[in-house]
Amino acid sequence: MRRAIDLARARKGQTAPNPAVGCVLVKDGHVVAEAATAVGGRPHAEEQALASAGESARGAMAYVTLEPCGCRSSGALSCSERLVLAGVSRVVFACDNPDHRSGGIGPRRLAEAGVQVQSGFLAAEAEAALYGAPAGWSPG
Repeated sequence: MRRAIDLARARKGQTAPNPAVGCVLVKDGHVVAEAATAVGGRPHAEEQALASAGESARGAMAYVTLEPCGCRSSGALSCSERLVLAGVSRVVFACDNPDHRSGGIGPRRLAEAGVQVQSGFLAAEAEAALYGAPAGWSPG
């Protein structure tokens, strides 16, 4: 997760209107792909990491700094849909998605598809990268 946070931090201020998010895919103890939200906000971090990993994503674990989106304003597949289709076995994310259009949908979709989901992992560090606050700060 710390690698995902570093990836997100490196894109801070470049991804508006979307937050800078980092994603690392790990399989059998090895990183198979990693990405951060692209400049301008698209493609999302998960989307890029999954494309880079290809078939290696099947059975992998995804570490993501922000809850994978449940819907996209563009109408494209959401990150949670992409993770399910790729066959990722587990998703660990740090922060909940505050977007009222998407928040909570992604984790529910993942769990319903049989993907193991863990939230809150290194949340304070990820929030600092997302919101620019010092480590240890929490918005809630």
